[in-house]
Amino acid sequence: MQHLAASRPVVLVVEDEALLRWHAVTMIEDAGFDVIEAGNAAEAISVLEARKDIRVIFTDIQMPGSIDGLRLAHLVRSRWPPIKIIATSGELRLRDYELPEGGRFLPKPYSVREITGTLRELLDGGASEGA
Repeated sequence: MQHLAASRPVVLVVEDEALLRWHAVTMIEDAGFDVIEAGNAAEAISVLEARKDIRVIFTDIQMPGSIDGLRLAHLVRSRWPPIKIIATSGELRLRDYELPEGGRFLPKPYSVREITGTLRELLDGGASEGA
């Protein structure tokens, strides 16, 4: 393995539907990111508490349990402010003001270009536009 792998940004994918989670993980890995998976918000919080290298959380909005993806996004913003947030849903449409500041919404089904473009934009801060 090349030494590059260690410097790849880490994305936490939170999705309760295994097939959709696998699809998102595959797209994000193929785009050059390392991925950690969680099947619900409680699992995601455990991962976030254990790891300090998560740069982005990509979460479904509608998940079973006491914390849905929107509440998770707000929790992440308050407890881990540097982590970027992307939320997705196939049934709901969110407005920017419903997400924490700087959060992005991608409706399902999303394309590889949409997800990788959003990840790069969030991580680069838009600095490499036009490069």
